[in-house]
Amino acid sequence: MLSDQFQRRTTIFVIWLVLLGTAIFFIPALQSWMGLVRNAEGVLVAKEVVVNVDGQQVQQAAAWGRATISFLDTTFRVLRLLLWMGIVISVVRYLSYLIFGAALRKAGEQEISSLLRTVLTVGIYIVAFFIIFQTQFPKVELAPLFTGSAIIGIVVGLALQDTLGNLFAGIAIQADQSFQVGDVVQVGEQGMGTIESVSWRGVKIRTFQNKMLVISNSVIGKETLEIAPKENLNARIVRFNTIYTTSPARVIQIVREAVRQIDNVSPKRRPKVRIWNLGDNGIDWEIKYWTTNYRRHNDTDALIRQRVWYAFQREGIDFAYPTRTIYTAKQSEEEAVFVDTADEICERINSVSVFAPLSSEETKRISSACFVRVFAPEEPIIEAGQTDSSMFIVHKGRVSVQVKENGVSKAITTLKPGDFFGEMSLLTGQPRTADVIADAETTVIEISSIILKPLFESNPELARVIGEIITERREMLDAQRTQEQEMTESDTSGPVFKIKKFFGIE
Repeated sequence: MLSDQFQRRTTIFVIWLVLLGTAIFFIPALQSWMGLVRNAEGVLVAKEVVVNVDGQQVQQAAAWGRATISFLDTTFRVLRLLLWMGIVISVVRYLSYLIFGAALRKAGEQEISSLLRTVLTVGIYIVAFFIIFQTQFPKVELAPLFTGSAIIGIVVGLALQDTLGNLFAGIAIQADQSFQVGDVVQVGEQGMGTIESVSWRGVKIRTFQNKMLVISNSVIGKETLEIAPKENLNARIVRFNTIYTTSPARVIQIVREAVRQIDNVSPKRRPKVRIWNLGDNGIDWEIKYWTTNYRRHNDTDALIRQRVWYAFQREGIDFAYPTRTIYTAKQSEEEAVFVDTADEICERINSVSVFAPLSSEETKRISSACFVRVFAPEEPIIEAGQTDSSMFIVHKGRVSVQVKENGVSKAITTLKPGDFFGEMSLLTGQPRTADVIADAETTVIEISSIILKPLFESNPELARVIGEIITERREMLDAQRTQEQEMTESDTSGPVFKIKKFFGIE
């Protein structure tokens, strides 16, 4: 693509250069055809021709008036001036494309401001114009013109003081290269956003409220800027608090694990969870993490706070808050949104086929010792390769079971309330074979091997019965997957598929 563009531009440049050179070359021929020629001083005069007068050869100048010759002389000079300027402009534009376009693009600089290019090209055009003008009109003195325009320049400079200030400040910004398009910048108290463009007048910043903030270069040069480069790992701080009775080591482990799994948190640097202050009401904490895309830091901060809240709900950790008055009030249904009665938990465990052989007393013992945990939408519950020894029952919400194929996660099934997963890790201790992600806000019941061990010790036959149930269930699931695979292969290779494909039916 780049090679085709380069060839096209080069071809146009060569053709245009040949046309302009040809025009300059044919101007003397045109003058000769019109009977005009330049003398030793470079002035256009009528060429003398030989005519036959009364049988004698006589030299006679072409029939051109002095005013007409002067007009034609000026016209040809102006024409040559324009043609030479056309050549200069073509060469400068082509070299500008090579230097600022091809060379810098190969060097990896994708965002190059046009400010420096514009200043350089305009300066070259002005110098070239005066040089060509002096060659075509050597008798015109330019020194008096510059001297006489000094006062005008002062007046114009005072009138354009702000504009020139923005121009030179823009040149300084471009030379310093402190920021580039795509960086996130905080400009004093004026606002924060993503840089969209840098011009001779100012900088355009797209705020996180999708508004356009335009700040002049002279103001930018005087402000203190906080820049988050787009190709850099930029850090963020999120704060929370806990009560004093919670173990700091436990908080660090739980929060770090919750933050590590969040999208836009860079895996290259480990998040830091540390005590920020010992406040009046509890321990003040801060989470320091590094983003892969700083433009999404607001959403990432909010998601971290959400995950911390859910993690604390699962682990029974309380946030610290000011307490001034103690009173007793009836708990509303909204406040008890994550509180389930013992009967509900016991009933949910009874509905699982694995625990069908258990007696009512054994089921109650499990329900009283199990853990009820709540997970946020899209939050991992278990991950493939983990060596936990517990199983989960979906109590509320739904979860997605996913496996990785060629490094890409693929959902294989969805589990609803009453379904369970992780039973093999509970009973055999083998590692997890799939990822299980919460599709919505999900409540699960976690049953660990420590809870079942006393039951198996008192009733060894129970382990054999539960093992047979799990074996039958896994055989049924394998048969179901085999049948679905055969149906899929039939749908993609059988006669029905071929008929639909032939007639273009989906």
